[in-house]
Amino acid sequence: MILQTNGLSKTYASGTGCTDISLEIEKGRVFGLLGPNGAGKSTFVKMVVGLLRPDAGSGTLFGKPIGHPESRRKLGYLPELFRFQEWLTGEEVLRYHAGLCGVTRHESKSAAFEARIKEVLRLSGLNERGLNRVRHYSKGMQQRLGLACALLMDPEFIILDEPSSALDPIGRYEVRTLLGRLRAEGRTVFLNTHLLEDVEAVCDDVAFLHQGKLRAVGPMRQLLRSGTSWEIAVSGWLPELEAELASQLLPGMSVKPAQEAADGSAVLHVAARGREQLGFMNRLLMEEGVTVYEVRPVQDRLEQWFLAMSGETREQGGGSE
Repeated sequence: MILQTNGLSKTYASGTGCTDISLEIEKGRVFGLLGPNGAGKSTFVKMVVGLLRPDAGSGTLFGKPIGHPESRRKLGYLPELFRFQEWLTGEEVLRYHAGLCGVTRHESKSAAFEARIKEVLRLSGLNERGLNRVRHYSKGMQQRLGLACALLMDPEFIILDEPSSALDPIGRYEVRTLLGRLRAEGRTVFLNTHLLEDVEAVCDDVAFLHQGKLRAVGPMRQLLRSGTSWEIAVSGWLPELEAELASQLLPGMSVKPAQEAADGSAVLHVAARGREQLGFMNRLLMEEGVTVYEVRPVQDRLEQWFLAMSGETREQGGGSE
């Protein structure tokens, strides 16, 4: 286990923060942390990297207490709010960060380390701009530089707090491609972002925070409840069959035509709890003389899940953000 937290909590004077966060992140996974603004996501991240001391609870990173120097050597971190010395070049910023990680000035100028600098600049999309001063970088280029800093020491665990917020669609696609490559190399990535399409594209697991509390955590495909909705392509469909089938369905089941044509062909949207109910639906259709051509599961979108979780937790919490 790369990261494990047990009841991790941090409360500020304002009352915001996060409470009783317990989760695990396995090696080689891309883990997405989701939640509305003010949910406590950045507070949790800062405790994991050792920038904030928890009020309660505990956690381990690579088997060592969070914040332990030995575990932080294997950690790469891109904070949400980053700032670089504008008078330095991109390469000089990387050497400065290497010094903070214990690399000597002599080592930072070696051929091997020079090659590493060139490599992370290439991976982050700055391979042509390493000798330019930061003052000439756009916000997106500075974010790319922060990503290069996070990757510089070849970490096993990379924590990225809003890594694509300043990037254009091409830049975001490149970051998603890079995250896939890191996972293929066996590295573990923790992604805190508001960009749901990025999470949906690359994450294996997700957690949802709301008002400082963990509301859901697990494999993304399971949380999105794949298999509860289906599309069935049929022929021989008649409009009056909708009401006739509805009177025979089991609790929790429904059927509505999503597309209909004059020749009797149609695509039906069916809600069914598992394959047994789906089989029951197929039998009903055949008994009505309907021919079934194709059955395909409908995967819920992450945005729908996010909104449903936010609405549910607002009701439970008695108010909004």
